[in-house]
Amino acid sequence: MNIQIFGKSKCFETKKAERYFKERNVKFQSIDLLRYGMSNGEFESVRRAVGFAAMVDERSKDYPSLAYLAHEYDQMAKAFENPKLLKTPIVRNGKLATVGFQPEVWKTWE
Repeated sequence: MNIQIFGKSKCFETKKAERYFKERNVKFQSIDLLRYGMSNGEFESVRRAVGFAAMVDERSKDYPSLAYLAHEYDQMAKAFENPKLLKTPIVRNGKLATVGFQPEVWKTWE
C-alpha cells in the first residue's frame, strides 16, 4: 500500500485517520492540505475515484464563493486553488481514494 493522507492540521477526522493507519502499522505519508495543497494529478485521481461533489466541504466558510459558480469545471478550478473548500481527510492508495473517515473502505485495501 502507498497511503497518502491529505488533511488539515486542526481536523479531528484527519487525526482519526492517521491513528487508524498507525494502529495497524501501515506506513503513510501525511500532507498538510492547507500548506502544500495537492498536485493536479493527485486532485484528478481523487476526483475520478470519488467524484467532485464528494470532495467539497459545504460547511466551509469559503463555500459560498464556490456555490455561485455555474460550471463544475470552474468549481473544480476554484477548489484546487483554495484547499479550504475540500473535505478532509482525503486518503489515497494509488488510484483508490476516500474522502472523510472511512475505515470500512480502508479495511478492503489491506
